[in-house]
Amino acid sequence: MKLLLISCLMFLLRSDNPIYKFSVPGLDNKTIDFKKFKGKKILIVNVATYCGYTYQYEGLEKLQQTYKDKLVVIGFPANNFKNQEPDSNEKIETFCRKEKGVSFPITQKISVAGDDIHPIYKFLISEAQKIGAEEPIIKWNFTKFLLDEKGQLVKVFRSKVEPMSEEITNYLK
Repeated sequence: MKLLLISCLMFLLRSDNPIYKFSVPGLDNKTIDFKKFKGKKILIVNVATYCGYTYQYEGLEKLQQTYKDKLVVIGFPANNFKNQEPDSNEKIETFCRKEKGVSFPITQKISVAGDDIHPIYKFLISEAQKIGAEEPIIKWNFTKFLLDEKGQLVKVFRSKVEPMSEEITNYLK
C-alpha cells in the first residue's frame, strides 16, 4: 500500500510541468503566477516598444480576445536586440495599455538572451532545443513560444509569423 501511495505521489510530482513553477512580476507590480494558467494554452512573446514588429501588439490582443477561453498571451519586454526596449517599466506599461490597448499580462522588463537571461527563457530555449526548433531559438523581438494545456512547448514561431495567422491559430482550434 505504501508503495502505491509513493508511486502516485511521484507521478503527481512529475506531471507538474516546470513552466508552472514560474512566477514573474507584472508591469502592474502584481505577480504573474503560471500555475493560474494550467489547462490553457500559453503564448509567450518577447516584445519591444521600438521594434518594427510592434504592430503585432494588435494581433496579439485580437488573438487573446478571440481565444480567451483556451489561451493566455503573455508579453515579456526585453531590450536584447538593438536597444529597442530602453524604456522604464512605467513607460512600457503606458505604451502597451494606453497606446496599444493591450489587456493581456505583460511582465516587467527582463533579458531573453545573454549572461543575464531570465530563468523562464533559459527553460523555454532548452525545451525548444528538445523539439528541434531552428537555431538560434530567439533571433529577434516578437519570437513566440506556444505551450499546450499541460505546459509542454509545442512550437516556436519566428517574429515574422503574425499572431492571427493560421500557423498559430491552427493550434488553437
